[in-house]
Amino acid sequence: MKKSKLYSCLVGIVRNAKTYCILASLVWLISGCTEKEKRPNILWITFEDTSPQFLGVYGNQDARTPTMDKLANEGVRFTNAFSTGTVCSPSRTAIITGVKTYKTGTGNHRSDIQMPDFIKGFPAYLQEVGYYTSNNKKTDYNVEDEERFIAKAWNESSGKAGWWNRETGQPFFSVFNFTESHQSRTMTESYEWYKGNIIANLDEDEIIKDDEFEMPPFYHDSPEMRKQFARVYNALKLTDKKIAQLLQRLKADGLLGETIIFFYADHGEGMPRGKTNGINYGYRVPFVVWFPEKYKELSPWGTEVVTDELVDFTDLAPTLISLTGGKVPEYMEGRILFGSERQKPTNHLVISSDRSDNGPDMVRTVTDGRYVYSRNFMPYMPELRYIRYMEIGEIKQQMREDYKAGKLDRLQNNLFAQRPPVFLFDLEADPWETQNLANNPNYKEIVGKMESQLMDEVLQSKDIMFLPEYELSLVNKTVAPYNYRLDTTRYPIAEIYKVASLSGYVGSNVAQQQIAFLQDTNKIVRYWAAMGLRSQNAQLLEKYASEIRDAMDDDYPPVSVIASAIAYQQFHDSRARQLLQSFCLSNNEDLALMAVNYLLYIDEKEPFIETIKLAHDKEGRSYNVKAACMDFLGSLGLVPNNTNYRQ
Repeated sequence: MKKSKLYSCLVGIVRNAKTYCILASLVWLISGCTEKEKRPNILWITFEDTSPQFLGVYGNQDARTPTMDKLANEGVRFTNAFSTGTVCSPSRTAIITGVKTYKTGTGNHRSDIQMPDFIKGFPAYLQEVGYYTSNNKKTDYNVEDEERFIAKAWNESSGKAGWWNRETGQPFFSVFNFTESHQSRTMTESYEWYKGNIIANLDEDEIIKDDEFEMPPFYHDSPEMRKQFARVYNALKLTDKKIAQLLQRLKADGLLGETIIFFYADHGEGMPRGKTNGINYGYRVPFVVWFPEKYKELSPWGTEVVTDELVDFTDLAPTLISLTGGKVPEYMEGRILFGSERQKPTNHLVISSDRSDNGPDMVRTVTDGRYVYSRNFMPYMPELRYIRYMEIGEIKQQMREDYKAGKLDRLQNNLFAQRPPVFLFDLEADPWETQNLANNPNYKEIVGKMESQLMDEVLQSKDIMFLPEYELSLVNKTVAPYNYRLDTTRYPIAEIYKVASLSGYVGSNVAQQQIAFLQDTNKIVRYWAAMGLRSQNAQLLEKYASEIRDAMDDDYPPVSVIASAIAYQQFHDSRARQLLQSFCLSNNEDLALMAVNYLLYIDEKEPFIETIKLAHDKEGRSYNVKAACMDFLGSLGLVPNNTNYRQ
């Protein structure tokens, strides 16, 4: 080794001794600083809230994304890449930990869940083998003590972070996150803001006009809607320009030929029915890996190719740890996608969608790439459920206005209706998911197969998100939910799933079982019995009025909240009204959020107006509860729907 090279490496050891152990630096000296064993740099380009349907390289003739198209055409373009969640923070938890959110308990957007000591941000494993890790700059990892978690994962995480701050010759892993396509840009900021911050940064010939694209069929094709939806295309055009600038810097620094580039979106399109929604439009992402000539042999697919291999975000951490010469920890169950330790492809994925901001939900999805099976465990809420951050968007307001005015077709109207318990879409024949095949007898075998695959995964993984958030919060105070779920005495997931799997199905036999489960000794079983009854046929519920009223007195508050919501909606029960009013004012944020959300989907809201105002103004109230209160008042026209309550 040349003297100058050795000196550089030794300086690296001294400078990094505060954050690395000496052994890690010696690994760098031995393997990272020798020309023979030089390892690739890795650049991650992430952009937000984007489905592949809106990029040119994925077949959209109206898009103008030349930079991304070029990378994809020269690299490996994945057609079956899926986020593990449908909103940013759960998606990013899975990316940074390499663990599904239904194991860590981080499925609910912007929660504060503790991690076991042995789970850390995967870039820490890259540091151990000598890599410089930088993040510019979004984190949003959804974990407790996030600052400490970030500090362990990254050498630098800031708006100034980049490969340029590493030691000379040190291999790097650098992440850059582009926000120009985020939902805030495409729908929630005002149209005037969009003009000043997106359109103003595009040349005249770069702007996609309102009549220059095809509208997805589940949006009403009108001038008002086109005005709003054009924002998607123009935001992506600006994103493409920003990515081009970053790549130019990489090239100017003489690093393009030494760097493997990943680029992908953090989840599906940030528009109504996409982001936050557990269907393909919410999960599937554009995903590309670009290999320089020097490292093309690492790609099992070749280059300048398209692959339909199934990948999800938990595959990223083990792939990078393996690629950089580290040891993949046992708790990571994702696949190593390429390199000498590549693992065989899978034939299906299980992914998930839970609460987003003030809008609770629970969807578990199985996909083989062609078919997407989504199990809706809370189907009483529509696909376009109330989430304040979306309600402030002009496009969402336009959709609600068109719905009330009777301007929508059957498909568009269905977005406002109670969901079925199961969606099954054939994406080869129906890429926009317009025809639900779940009850089509020709697809019974596929539904049965995917239902079985889901059950196997729920039971094997011990999906902790079957706890109501109220309980998850209590558990999290004393033990990491990841660990809690492993004790089947405390968390009998098989018993819980047996009753949860009934939720959403309607019929006398199902209702009879759910009523019986209301007497179970396990409080979580009783919770799912009540949850299932919330979606039952009103006529059937009349038969069980006494049992439902009794459940209002259940000593487990989540059961009482749901039973009270059912009793008020079905029987106009005055005591149910009083209980719901009390829960709305509860000091427990999870119970208050539950109660307000149930009131959003009842018919007679007026008796709760004053209670909701009090709940909103209660001192110390969380964003989510205040936002749910605003949705309630907004649904009655009592507050402007453009009131932004974002933290």
